[in-house]
Amino acid sequence: MRDVSVGASYALRWLAKLAAAVGGGLLLAASFAPLSWWAGAIGGLALLGWVLADPLTRPVGGFGYGLAFGSAFYLPLLPWVGVMVGPVPWVALAAVCALFPGVFAVPAVLLRGMTSWPLWWAAWWTAVEVLKSMFPFGGFPWGTVGFGQADGPLAVLARLGGVALVSFSTALVSFCFAAVVLLVRRSVRTDRKGAVGIPVLCLALVTIATAAIGPTVRSSTEPAGPSVTVALVQGNVPRLGLDFNAQRRAVLDNHVRQTLRLAEDIRSGRADPPQFVLWPENSSDIDPLINDDAARQITLAAKAVGAPILVGAVLARPEWSPSTPASSNSVIVWDPVTGPGARHDKKIVQPFGEYLPWRRFFRFFSDYADRAGYFVAGTGSGVVQAAGVPVGVTTCWEVIFDRAAREAVLGGAQILAVPSNNATFNEQMSRQQLAFAKIRAIEHSRSVLVAGTTGISAVITPAGRVVADTGFFEPAYLERRIPLQVNISPATRWAPYVQWVLVAIAVGALAIRLISRGLNPPTTSGDSVGPASHRANGWVWRSIRRA
Repeated sequence: MRDVSVGASYALRWLAKLAAAVGGGLLLAASFAPLSWWAGAIGGLALLGWVLADPLTRPVGGFGYGLAFGSAFYLPLLPWVGVMVGPVPWVALAAVCALFPGVFAVPAVLLRGMTSWPLWWAAWWTAVEVLKSMFPFGGFPWGTVGFGQADGPLAVLARLGGVALVSFSTALVSFCFAAVVLLVRRSVRTDRKGAVGIPVLCLALVTIATAAIGPTVRSSTEPAGPSVTVALVQGNVPRLGLDFNAQRRAVLDNHVRQTLRLAEDIRSGRADPPQFVLWPENSSDIDPLINDDAARQITLAAKAVGAPILVGAVLARPEWSPSTPASSNSVIVWDPVTGPGARHDKKIVQPFGEYLPWRRFFRFFSDYADRAGYFVAGTGSGVVQAAGVPVGVTTCWEVIFDRAAREAVLGGAQILAVPSNNATFNEQMSRQQLAFAKIRAIEHSRSVLVAGTTGISAVITPAGRVVADTGFFEPAYLERRIPLQVNISPATRWAPYVQWVLVAIAVGALAIRLISRGLNPPTTSGDSVGPASHRANGWVWRSIRRA
C-alpha cells in the first residue's frame, strides 16, 4: 500500500508540473498579439521556473517539461503560418521552436542549486534565444520574449541594451518572482536570507533601471530638432492568400489609387504635402524597371503627390531564368522627375517563403514547396536617401533581426521604415510584427514607419507609441509629421556586446557549476534551491546517471 501511495503521489506531482509547464507556455503566448498581455510572460516563465526548481526534476525530465512549455507557447503564437499553407508546416515550425525551451531547461536544472540561480537562468534563457535567432536556416527570432513586452514597462530597457536586455530582464523578474513567492518554503535548512535576498536585490535593480531610463524614452516622443511630413499608403489586395502575385496588377493599381486620393486631399488642404511617400513591400510585383506600364503608373502617382515614393518592388536579377526566376525584393526611391533612383535590396530573405533551402528534400512533404520564391539576398547599409532624408529600410522579415535596423542607424538613418506584405498572413501576424517595430523604435530612438499591403500600417514615435494606424485589410493612407533623429542610442552602440556578455555569463556559470560538482563529491544526498552548499555537490552527475 505504501508503494501505491508513493507512486500516486509522484504521478500527481508529475501531472501538476506538466500542467504548470503547459499553462506557463500559454501565458507566455498571451503576452503577444492578439492578447498582448505583457505580464503573461512574467507569470508564464515563473511557472516554468517552479517546475524546473522542483528537486525531483532531473535534466531529461526538465527537457520534457521545457518541450511541453514550448509547444504550448508556439502553437498559439504561430497559427498564421498554417492559415495559408496548412497545418503541417505550422505544427512542424512550432515543434522545432519548442525544442529551444527544452534546451534551456537542461542547464537550468543543473544550475538550480547555485547561488543566484535566477540570474544564471535568465542569462541562459537569453543565450538560447540568441541561438534560436541564428539557427537553423539563419534563425527564427519570432517569439523572442522581449518583443512581447512592447507595451509593458520593461520595454524601455531596449534603449539601453536592445531586445536581448529586455528578454533577460523579463526572465530575471520571472525567475526572481518564482524564487521569492514559490520557492521560499524549499529553503528549509538553508540560509533563507541568501535564498530570498539576491532575488529581491535583482528585482530592485531592474525596477530602478526601468524607472531611470523611462523618462528619457518618453521624452523622445516630442520633436527636439528638425522634422518632416511623411505619408504611408496601404493599397490593400483583392483577397488574402499565397496567390497575391496573381493579383499584382490590381495591387499596384490600388496603391496608385490611394496615392492619387492623397494628392487630391493635399490640393484641397485636407492633408499636408509630404517630403516622401512610403509604399509597402510587394506594392509593385510587376518589375517597374522593365515594364513600362508599371513605371508610368508609379511616375503618375509620384507626380500627383509631388514627392518621391519608396516603392516595394520585385525585380528580376541578371541571372533570372524561367526555371530559376532569381529576384530581388527591393525598395526603390522613385522620384517624380527622374524616376527610379537609390534602392535597398532585402538583405535577410525568409526561408520557406522567399526561398526554399533543400528544395528537393522539402518537396516530398508539401506541394507548397514549389510555391517558395527564388529571392536572392542583397547587400548595402540599408539606407536610402528620399528627398534628402536618410531612411533606414528593414523590409518585413528583416525587422525581427537585430542587425538590420542597427546597421541602418549606424549608416546614418534618421527614420526607420518597415515596408511589409501581410497579404499571405492574417491580422494576428501583422499585430505581432507591429510590436517588433515598437521595440525597434525604442531601441534606436527613431520614428518607425510601418507600411503594409493589407495592414497594420502605423507611425510609431521613438518612444514606441503608435500615433497613427490603419485597420487591417482596408485601403487607406496615413500622413504625419515626425522628428528626425541623429543621436545614437546606447543600444545601437552596445546591444551586440550586451547580448554576448549575457551568453558568456550563461556559459561561464554552467562551466563553474559542472567543474565544482566534479571536484567536490557529495557528502549527503539531496538538492536544494537557494545558496550553493557542499551538501548538494555531486547531484549533477547522479541526476545524469539516473536519467
